[in-house]
Amino acid sequence: MVANGKTLLLCCGATAREVLAIVDANGMDHMRVESLPADLHNTPQFIPQRVREKIRANRDQYERILVLYSDCGTGGRLQKVLDEEGVEGLGGAHCYEMYAGAAAFADITEEEIGCFFLTDYLTRHFDRLVIQGLGLDRHPELRDSYFGNYKKVLYLAQRDDPELRRLAAAAALRLGLELEIRQTGFGNYRDFLLRHARTS
Repeated sequence: MVANGKTLLLCCGATAREVLAIVDANGMDHMRVESLPADLHNTPQFIPQRVREKIRANRDQYERILVLYSDCGTGGRLQKVLDEEGVEGLGGAHCYEMYAGAAAFADITEEEIGCFFLTDYLTRHFDRLVIQGLGLDRHPELRDSYFGNYKKVLYLAQRDDPELRRLAAAAALRLGLELEIRQTGFGNYRDFLLRHARTS
């Protein structure tokens, strides 16, 4: 890595819009955002290697690289890559925990067993990722097989956006579940970036 004061933020395509919003809103001009495809979550075993490739491809251009992925189903393999490459990561289990905050998310999962979680990204792309992704557009009769044990849709909202709220309500209706909305903002993503902005 080179001493040029620049920081690369590697993140998931599902959180890139939010990371960019934090960077822009806080004048973090020395930080550049680069994302990997969101659909890697369908094959989390490939996330560690793809992150490693990005780190190595960019190491000579940045003074610091930060990885804004959580474990995301890699079973600890992503953290192993970060340790080997000497790069700091966001931590946590997944983006739901990072948006809500670890303590709040633990309370949610203890109190609200059976939640199907949405974020702004998942709400915006619900049809493609959930309905089409699970084949419910072709086989709607499978809905109860997939979602019969869920009790509600819990939308962890990053923005207070009426259109996203409408889409979340439509998603819950499509799944036959009640909807709860909790305004989280950018949660630990914002905290993490602000902390590193102050120490840059």
